[in-house]
Amino acid sequence: MKLLIDSADIKSIKHLIEYYQIEGVTTNPTILTMETANYWEQLRQIRSIIGQDKMFFVQTLAVNSTEIIEEALKIISELDENVHIKVPVIDEGYKALKELNRLGIKTLATAIFTAQQALMAAKCGANFVAPYVNRIDNVSGDGINVVSEIVKLSEMHQLSTEVLAASFKNVNQVHQCSLVGAHSITASPDIIEQLHSHPSSAISVKQFSKDWEARFGSVRI
Repeated sequence: MKLLIDSADIKSIKHLIEYYQIEGVTTNPTILTMETANYWEQLRQIRSIIGQDKMFFVQTLAVNSTEIIEEALKIISELDENVHIKVPVIDEGYKALKELNRLGIKTLATAIFTAQQALMAAKCGANFVAPYVNRIDNVSGDGINVVSEIVKLSEMHQLSTEVLAASFKNVNQVHQCSLVGAHSITASPDIIEQLHSHPSSAISVKQFSKDWEARFGSVRI
């Protein structure tokens, strides 16, 4: 399962890239409004930090297919051709996904709330589909089950589209997504930190050091 950072915070991205195995970064308009830098400057900084070999997702703002495609082409021209373009699954988005696929532009269908939306986006050529796990739960749905159904549909219909689960409020949701076969997950920096840690691990390390120092007088070998 690939692990991506859902943030535009430069400090957090630098830290997570340095310490953990991270495959890329996802952004959206809301995330980018939280930063003080210019839109393009922020995106270029992120690309500079993660390098060309990691996946980078940038979302369009338009709600008209023609304008979505125009924005996608501008994003690629301003950044690079390896950027994945995020397109919401509205009617105009599906239309844009078909054309972007024809143009050979990599895409992610975002704001997905049902497995059928994901399947339709995959049929339109989306490389990734992003079900919103916690937001689905918030509207009386079952986010994990939706992810599971998308994975099953992908396998059943032999689709190359990958499931990139998004929108998490806790580690257990990420864990459950990994159990049902999500190909990738994108999460906020705090969730990613929590995926790698447990209080008992730190307690164990302190006890090891305490026992060693009591016996040998040093905590270095």
